[in-house]
Amino acid sequence: MTEIVETEPSAPGREFTLAAALQTYFPGVLVSLIIAIAATFLSEHYGGPVMLFALLLGMAFYFLSQEGRCVAGIEFASKTILRIAVGLLGAQITIAEIMKLGATPVVTVICTVVLTILFGVLAARVMGLDRLFGILTSGAVAICGASAALAISSVLPKSEHRERDTVFTVIGVTALSTIAMIVYPLIISIFHLDRAAVGMFLGGTIHDVAQVVGAGFSVSEETGNVATFTKLLRVAMLLPLVVTLSFVFHAHNTAKAGRQLPGFLIVFAALIVLNSTGIIPQPVLVIIKDVSRWCLVTAIAALGMKTSLKAMAEVGGRAIALIVVETVFLATLVLAIVLWRP
Repeated sequence: MTEIVETEPSAPGREFTLAAALQTYFPGVLVSLIIAIAATFLSEHYGGPVMLFALLLGMAFYFLSQEGRCVAGIEFASKTILRIAVGLLGAQITIAEIMKLGATPVVTVICTVVLTILFGVLAARVMGLDRLFGILTSGAVAICGASAALAISSVLPKSEHRERDTVFTVIGVTALSTIAMIVYPLIISIFHLDRAAVGMFLGGTIHDVAQVVGAGFSVSEETGNVATFTKLLRVAMLLPLVVTLSFVFHAHNTAKAGRQLPGFLIVFAALIVLNSTGIIPQPVLVIIKDVSRWCLVTAIAALGMKTSLKAMAEVGGRAIALIVVETVFLATLVLAIVLWRP
């Protein structure tokens, strides 16, 4: 009898907890997903970056993140779903693809990523901006645009303006990446480089993967392939960077010593290894990539709903100048390496 009395209340309690969680998070997550679907529709039918559409549409529903039933779900989508998306990005990279690039692109990418981030931190300080903002923007510029901004933001220390700065960075790198996709092929054609060198430049400078592919294959198939591989190497730099930032900003806190390496980074690394061995069937890889993409767009829609136009206006001209200067620095650095490579 004693066992019956102890166990009967516990099962309904667990059911109630699950039901309560669904009731708490479902409305906000559903709204974020609907906005993601709308953004995807606009992108596929009218062109333009899906991430930017998701942000702008989300910002139109800012009021939902302030009060009401959607608040908790929007918070969940902007954080937990974001981490899931970043973890699943590992399925897009293999060690063989990285090794296939050879020594020159590998060294080029590592040097340009490190130097761009150091430059961004220094430039932010010179402009009177926060050091963390410099890390966020330069990391997004150096690696893979919006995805990198979201991943880096997830491990930076909490601050009053972190989410606003993240949204600004996503908008900034997406806009600059679209401009670069059009302008960079015209600029690089002046130097009469071979197609592989042009691919290295485009893959080493343009922020988002889609724009790299668009710019590269607009020149030639060979250029497109080299640009894509170079870009994938930059994406691979996301893992060591986020792991490093996680340790730097949390190592001093002994209470967090057991969880300095976030779970989504472990998933990211594990998927790279599994994808490299060929264990994951191709249909499963396609599903993982689709889930990652939808999670990213949903998370960005949620971030948009948490950002007001007034808050964005408060970022100021110096922040815009910083992200432009970082972009120009990266392009100049990669161009110099490509021109003077052996």
